[in-house]
Amino acid sequence: MIFDKFYDLFSNDIGIDLGTSNTLVYVKGRGIVLSEPSVVALDAHTGKIEAVGQEAKKMVGKTPENIVAIRPMKDGVISDFETVEKMIRYFMQKAHNNRKTLLKPRVVIGIPSGITEVEKRAVREAVLQAGAREEFLIQQSMASAIGSRLPIQEPAGNMIVDIGGGTTEIAVISLGGPVIADSIRIGGDEFNEAIISFLRKKYNLFVGEQTAEQIKIEIGSAFPFKGEKKLKTEIKGRDTLTGLPRSIILDAPEIRKALQEPLTQIIDAIKIVLDKTPPELAADICDRGIVLSGGGSLLRGIDQLISKTTNVPVILSENPLTSVVLGAGKFLEEIDFLNKSAYKLNW
Repeated sequence: MIFDKFYDLFSNDIGIDLGTSNTLVYVKGRGIVLSEPSVVALDAHTGKIEAVGQEAKKMVGKTPENIVAIRPMKDGVISDFETVEKMIRYFMQKAHNNRKTLLKPRVVIGIPSGITEVEKRAVREAVLQAGAREEFLIQQSMASAIGSRLPIQEPAGNMIVDIGGGTTEIAVISLGGPVIADSIRIGGDEFNEAIISFLRKKYNLFVGEQTAEQIKIEIGSAFPFKGEKKLKTEIKGRDTLTGLPRSIILDAPEIRKALQEPLTQIIDAIKIVLDKTPPELAADICDRGIVLSGGGSLLRGIDQLISKTTNVPVILSENPLTSVVLGAGKFLEEIDFLNKSAYKLNW
């Protein structure tokens, strides 16, 4: 008991949403203190970090030969262990304003439900190597449900669909735990790749990831809407036949067609989870609706598309971009109580 009080005084525990596209950090007692792209720029010869986060993202596709800008997370899991460890360490230090704490922090980190034991171990080791005293893993769908303020402790069905950069997490939760859960490695990155592929095939135009993301944000949609044909944007890229720069005008309907395949995969995964849901919980979901969170939920009309194809109401989370890290932070604030409960963080 004395140690716990001492620990609370001198350690700043952390909640992390280690996303494929963005990393968010929550510090106990302070809230969300950091939200930056999960990108690291390294010296190709020495491995020294040149930039992390927003500054590194600006370098993607624009670096000289001796600098490489990479995204060390792919489909929600670690693809480059050493770089992820450096990135987490950097973000943890930045979250504490580069001040050294008397005691190492405990860290709650959200991860996809579908990852393997090897991938879980990689996350644990990366967090510990980055300076954590103790690590706790929580399913992203659970964290997102908590961050979205769903009444998950009630004996009723709550359905969350979190569309992140690399994965889509789908879960039906009741009595504080997931009843049915699924994770598919489809998310905002696949939306971008679909746009890149579409432009290359139809217009012989090659664009980068950042341009594809810009197109998605400006005119991307999942469902028809009024005035969509008037919503256009000019984009620039490289002609794949001549190798010269070229610009074209795109409208919303053709980008919606480009996004059809990844959207269909997400819809199919949602239907499979609904099909596996016990009847009583399914009835609750029909009444309460499906809650959407994650950056992918901001795609125009995606809530209407899901509602139409499932015949279930769809509600957008109050905090779609921060729901996972807010949920991790909530666990962090109540971690001592939760460790004594039936629900275990280290699953």
